[in-house]
Amino acid sequence: MPEFGIRNASARDIGLMRAWAEEEGWNPGDSDLQAFTVADPRGFLVGVLDGEPVGCLSAVRHGAASGFIGFYITRPAVRGQGYGIRLWRAGTERLSGRLVGLDGVVDQQANYRRSGFVRVWNNVRFEGVPQGEAVPPPGVELVDARELPFGMLAAYDRRFFPEERDAYLAAWTGLPGRTGVAALRDGKLCGLGVVRPCSGASRIGPLYADGPGVAAGLLAPLAAAAGGGPVAVDVPDVNGPATALVTELGLAPSFEAARMYTGPAPDIDRGGLYGVTSLELG
Repeated sequence: MPEFGIRNASARDIGLMRAWAEEEGWNPGDSDLQAFTVADPRGFLVGVLDGEPVGCLSAVRHGAASGFIGFYITRPAVRGQGYGIRLWRAGTERLSGRLVGLDGVVDQQANYRRSGFVRVWNNVRFEGVPQGEAVPPPGVELVDARELPFGMLAAYDRRFFPEERDAYLAAWTGLPGRTGVAALRDGKLCGLGVVRPCSGASRIGPLYADGPGVAAGLLAPLAAAAGGGPVAVDVPDVNGPATALVTELGLAPSFEAARMYTGPAPDIDRGGLYGVTSLELG
């Protein structure tokens, strides 16, 4: 009988997970996993069959009471043999007792519902080259996010995410090749966006803003930092102004996933969430 086991991911495994995600068409950021592993180094699991990795899953703990599942992949050659569900059980056991979220692709959402997850909204990926020029509203100043005291960024992030995630946020905004832009009004943050290089369209996330004018003002320099090529933003469909904005800018839907939770959805500022940070860690 084949021997199957589950282990914490090694550095080599992390590279495999990124490659597998790219093969699935998820367009991961070039350095996303470097930030992900900072968040929870033990939160990445690999299924090994007769010594060879054949599947993976992330089950990352955030703070004291939350968790997020992502990177749920079984290699095509071994699908349907029960290895994926064993990874799933190991991941959910690791997050036992926490409010757990995930972004479920369409063909897996029924399975997630059977595991107790409830859809809260859809994250729709809008992709393309933004059209037109936008400037921030009067009184709003755009600055390099890395020039601000990190405590400002962390406090602002807590409006849109249920737990403290300082180590992850610091890596996410500061890794080489990324650009973070912050919007200030009267010295206070009113918007934040980060763009990162990918094998396909450059991904923008998070995109936080106090209104569509601020969001549009942030998108312009973020798109410019991507070299004028296509960008992608994962927009919560519960934020109507966000959907209207990216549509007006000429971006088109290319992918969607359902944000689902095992319990009551966290109380966050949905109206200011114009683009989620990532579909793997929330």
